[in-house]
Amino acid sequence: MTAIDPTAHLTAEQIEELGRELDAIRDEVIADRGEKDAAYIRKVISAQRKLELASRGVLLFSFFPPAWLLGTAGLSVAKIMDNMEIGHNILHGQWDWMRDPKIHSTTWEWDHVSPSEQWKHSHNELHHTYTNVIGKDNDLGYGIMRVDEDQKWHPFHLGQPLWNFINACFFEYGIAAYDLELGKNLHKRRRKNPEFRARAKAVGRKIRKQVLKDYVIHPLLSGPSFLTTLAATFTANVVRNIWSHSVIMCGHFPEGVQVFERRSIRGETRGQWYLRQMMGSANISGSKAMHFMTGNLSHQIEHHLFPDLPSNRYAEVAVKVRALFEKYELEYVTGPLPKQVFSAWHKVFRLSLPNRKPKVKTPDREQELVAA
Repeated sequence: MTAIDPTAHLTAEQIEELGRELDAIRDEVIADRGEKDAAYIRKVISAQRKLELASRGVLLFSFFPPAWLLGTAGLSVAKIMDNMEIGHNILHGQWDWMRDPKIHSTTWEWDHVSPSEQWKHSHNELHHTYTNVIGKDNDLGYGIMRVDEDQKWHPFHLGQPLWNFINACFFEYGIAAYDLELGKNLHKRRRKNPEFRARAKAVGRKIRKQVLKDYVIHPLLSGPSFLTTLAATFTANVVRNIWSHSVIMCGHFPEGVQVFERRSIRGETRGQWYLRQMMGSANISGSKAMHFMTGNLSHQIEHHLFPDLPSNRYAEVAVKVRALFEKYELEYVTGPLPKQVFSAWHKVFRLSLPNRKPKVKTPDREQELVAA
């Protein structure tokens, strides 16, 4: 965490009371889920499929520049919808309560090179359990960036703005790589591990399927527009990747968002887990259209607190959550997209350089609470 612990004023009793109040918010939404929510996700899926089909139809004539622009824009939006508001949230189990086998976390496969089963493990089980814990949360810096002043600096980190930009352009492949924990599994002995080999083969199959669909079948169906459709699909994928990366960066990396050491979560209670989600996340303010296009991950704080609640309910939950921030005198980190993007990238650049100031030891939070 930062040199000054922003939660130091809270007692152990207050933290557990905060947890109970958040549990009550979650229980209220769980009890209220119903047909209106189910109709929402079905409508979104239908709209996404129609938009993608229409966009690919327009791209049949993509050798005409207006058709290329229109088809590419539509396909970009359709891919963003598929990944953000639909795929990400279905794979979180947000709609499992509907008991619809077609819209269920165990059956859904998305337009992404990372197989859904592997993503659910690395994201749902690891990231959401160990949010912003250095060395435990692969989403924190994507395994290639220095994310805190207390991390040892190496000359390699000078290049992290470049690594981050490349990762943004090909973000789905970056996700597949750290779903595989590729960095630590490249060791010769680890590569021979049967479990790793099976997971790597599954990723390879998914990549081949995506490449065949996007860069062979659909361009071939365009006939004389083969090359322009190929370019349009590549562009749409890059747009989707940069957008997804930006949203996730804004939710996890702006100034004011806390990171945590492994020792800080030893013996963590439910109230302390909630508090870590609150301090380790940031929101993006904006219109309903903005929230929709982010998959409602513009409400990242609420998503980290309640990852299995339907995404269309985060806006109403956010009002109650923000009131708790004020009640417990905690900072609710939020801002418009440009501000959050600038803040996140400023942090990327700042941490790519060696520390200029001596470290200030942060008191051990666990010892503080015991003393209290």
